[in-house]
Amino acid sequence: MKSLPQIFLTSFCILLSILANGQQVISTLERQHAERILNTLAADDMRGRSALTKDIESAADFIANEMKRIGLMPYAEQNYRQTFQLDKISPKRLSASINKKTIPDGHIITLGNHIHLQWDNKSQVKVVNIKPGDDFSTVFRQYSLSKENTLVLVDPSFENYFSRFGQMLNGAKFIEDSNTQKPSIVYILTKENPKTFEIHMEREIQRFPLFNVAGIIPGKSKPEEYVIFSGHYDHIGILPSVGQDSIANGADDDASGVTAMLTLAEYYKKQNNNERTLIFVAFTAEELGMYGSKYFSNHINADQVVAMINMEMIGKDSKFGPNTVYITGYDQSNLGKLMQENLENTNFRFYPDPYIKQNLFYRSDNAVLAAKGVPAHSFSTSQMDKDELYHTVKDEVSTLNIQNIVSSIEAIAIGAAGIVEGKQTPSRVEKLKD
Repeated sequence: MKSLPQIFLTSFCILLSILANGQQVISTLERQHAERILNTLAADDMRGRSALTKDIESAADFIANEMKRIGLMPYAEQNYRQTFQLDKISPKRLSASINKKTIPDGHIITLGNHIHLQWDNKSQVKVVNIKPGDDFSTVFRQYSLSKENTLVLVDPSFENYFSRFGQMLNGAKFIEDSNTQKPSIVYILTKENPKTFEIHMEREIQRFPLFNVAGIIPGKSKPEEYVIFSGHYDHIGILPSVGQDSIANGADDDASGVTAMLTLAEYYKKQNNNERTLIFVAFTAEELGMYGSKYFSNHINADQVVAMINMEMIGKDSKFGPNTVYITGYDQSNLGKLMQENLENTNFRFYPDPYIKQNLFYRSDNAVLAAKGVPAHSFSTSQMDKDELYHTVKDEVSTLNIQNIVSSIEAIAIGAAGIVEGKQTPSRVEKLKD
């Protein structure tokens, strides 16, 4: 039983939301569920939800059980998972020589998903150069996109660039499909004009089964048109201890977004007025390179996706103050403008992303579908230039404003109503060229 102060506090929070937004959209029970979901996902028991550990399974099972409780239909598999494989390849052995002169390890960079590589001057390998005076970064990128096995001889005048690129590229790599062989590109820092060369590389491979968690509410009159609501449920796991704390709980990043996704699922399920099919998805491996959303986005027909609302870190006030959310890539489509029109009787405002130089539009789970032309945007309140708790053990529920999450959920619920009900269709994003 709640005490009188608890009852007063709950009523006061509801009153604040009604005054701010003009109406209460999310019920008291849904608010309670939202707070429970947030606290569960960000609890120490989840051990930071790292995608490459068994810890992620507890979070996935919890989200799946919430989708089942809400009454969503599974999107892919009956357990609400969408399973795929991610391979980690790590250097094991590397050697190279040109004209029988051994090349130091630090003067070699390898690109590609090869596990074993054995080249010599009789191999079918294209040999090219990065010469003095070239724009190193531009030419390096051009050769990295080669469609055939390529040996790139780099002039020693670029040693500083070469060293920096090698530190970034020569470590372990995550590969979505190591069974599909891609061309290998090997860069060697040398002045030698190769009459003969030998290159040998071996890598170790680890295979990780990963899984998004997704459910749907089928559309009534437009079931082949999809509206996606999403957030990523993985975080960065266990870090070096700060005091006695080593768990990066990821409350804001992104338990807040997944909480919003599930709360919206419960809200729309009860509304029962969606003409379009609604897909609710918690992505995995965002922190590793958005692999969960890449897999999801590459296995859905982008032309059928009307809009994607990806919620990324909404647990604190944005730089614009309370009752505001910023939208990445705001001007790339009119999704934000349509949603703001539906909020005209409220005090809530959607703003364009204020951190343009950080290129956030293509740095979150909306990126692949946006590149395919979908009005896919991330909705956030994170103050990227000031958040000292980001990716630390201090990103905990106690640092968040629960009311900020609730008001953001309500604004998205109201703002997306016309799209969900099939009355509004946002303009498409310009597709990125291959």
